[in-house]
Amino acid sequence: MQIPGQAVLLRIYTDENALVGDRALIDVIVLRARQERLAGATVLRGRKGFGESARMHESRPLDFNDNLPVVIEIVDEEARLRVFLKSLDDLKGIGLITFEKVEVLRYGGHHVEPHQ
Repeated sequence: MQIPGQAVLLRIYTDENALVGDRALIDVIVLRARQERLAGATVLRGRKGFGESARMHESRPLDFNDNLPVVIEIVDEEARLRVFLKSLDDLKGIGLITFEKVEVLRYGGHHVEPHQ
């Protein structure tokens, strides 16, 4: 990924309890992203949300069995992310997937001023 420059933010929505065999889906996706040497990945845990099924997932006090929504964010060049997405075709439990164009201002110690 060129720094500074244009990139794409890939977002993958799922549930934190989604599994691939005995492994968490989020762990499998982040590990694959790292193996592909993508620029970076972050998993964000939501407090409340719903998807295609309209089933509400939410955090409740003293309820440790929540199946909360999670979003995996991965930033890199669009072409690299499209190839990466194809490598996820074998995974079940992935919900919505989105792409958003972003401008990378800083990465790994590189810093630039935003375009005016």
